[in-house]
Amino acid sequence: MHHWQTGGDEMEFVEAIQKAGVVGAGGAGFPTHIKQNAAAEYLIINAAECEPLIETDKYLCRTFADRIVETVEKMAAHLKAGHRVIALKAKYKQEIKALKEAIDRQKAGVEIFEMGTYYPAGDEQIMVEQVTGRVVPERGLPLNVGCVVENVGTVLAIADALEDKPVTDKYLSVTGAVKEPVMCLAPLGTPIEDVLRQAELLVKDYAVILGGPMMGKLKKDREAVREAVVTKTTGNLLVLPSDHYLMKRGTMSVERMMRQAASACIQCRACTDLCPRQLIGHNVEPHRVMRNIWRQESITDAAKFERTFGSAANCSSCGTCEMFSCPMGLSPRKMNDYAKTLLRERGIQPEKNQEPVKSTALGHRRIPTERLIARLDLTQYVSHGQPKLYEVTPKEVFVPLSQHIGKPAVPVAAVGDEVKRGDLIAEAAEGLSANIHTGFEGVVKEITPQGIRIGRREA
Repeated sequence: MHHWQTGGDEMEFVEAIQKAGVVGAGGAGFPTHIKQNAAAEYLIINAAECEPLIETDKYLCRTFADRIVETVEKMAAHLKAGHRVIALKAKYKQEIKALKEAIDRQKAGVEIFEMGTYYPAGDEQIMVEQVTGRVVPERGLPLNVGCVVENVGTVLAIADALEDKPVTDKYLSVTGAVKEPVMCLAPLGTPIEDVLRQAELLVKDYAVILGGPMMGKLKKDREAVREAVVTKTTGNLLVLPSDHYLMKRGTMSVERMMRQAASACIQCRACTDLCPRQLIGHNVEPHRVMRNIWRQESITDAAKFERTFGSAANCSSCGTCEMFSCPMGLSPRKMNDYAKTLLRERGIQPEKNQEPVKSTALGHRRIPTERLIARLDLTQYVSHGQPKLYEVTPKEVFVPLSQHIGKPAVPVAAVGDEVKRGDLIAEAAEGLSANIHTGFEGVVKEITPQGIRIGRREA
């Protein structure tokens, strides 16, 4: 087995990550080999658990502190980054202690940056501003200001990749309406129902959010829950009663939201004034979109359309406006999402401000996480314990071909093939894509345009 050595070939480092199919574990699943094929001043590790009621990053920091610190040093050497920072919330006392002890043991040049408890602390652009004071340009990347940001789960996937181990499993937490939160390690493609069985659910009639309460994907009906599987980006399953407030909020039609915006928006500007991206200097004006969305069809002039709706292009869809700011319970985020679609349809690409200037009110307008949790009616589900880890062994898996940003991977396995843990089953397509391996031993039962089903061998 060939292990990459510090000081080894730079392209070998990137190739090891590419071969292993590593993608961003905490967010949209951007292929990591492309992000790491760079040079930067700052390497920032995001362990801040962007959303409430997620346990995964904390668990990884407590459990694998030495491996994280050691790999951060290797990544920084590759990126030629003079500053190596692990950013997490100051209240994560045990996690900070574990990481500091690992740094001391290894005499590593890694610093811990302690963040406040606010939302969205884990948004990489908010984090870059906090750690460095620099503001990423509108619709830009941290690399534009000399930074590379990686999730702590991605760091551990890179650690494995440098030892020739591909991404085959995912750590994820199960929180919400459960007796106590649990951590699970599941092969890619594991049905989420198999993961949920590891926790003791407190409600019979439940729905699941894949991810966190603000930006996660809603799985409301039984069929949607049955079809959902663990992917490289699944960090949490939030279980809630199916009649919970968040479920009602998440299932309203665009038409109804538009009617509500036209009739009930009071133009108080709270959505714009509290917008985290607006506060770091990006032009995001949901109040303007809300004021005008009802008349979008009548605005035929492209320049006027861009003036009216163009700011939506800079929206990160964090949900602060919708879930916290709006006193009328409206949905500025969804209207921004709709405005983005309209801009695309008209071929309008708003100009990007390359040098945003942060607001002087930035420090005073952060959203305290505890207040947000209360507003979301989730206070009863907050836990302060340390979840136990359970390994999930499914009877079969359905491994999606698209678990990343970019083109779906192309199957290299065929129906009837026997596969074992670690086997490559789909290869990255040309351009932006990622390899996919299996963490499940069995026989390929079915290949569809969406993914590959692998079942147990018949005895």
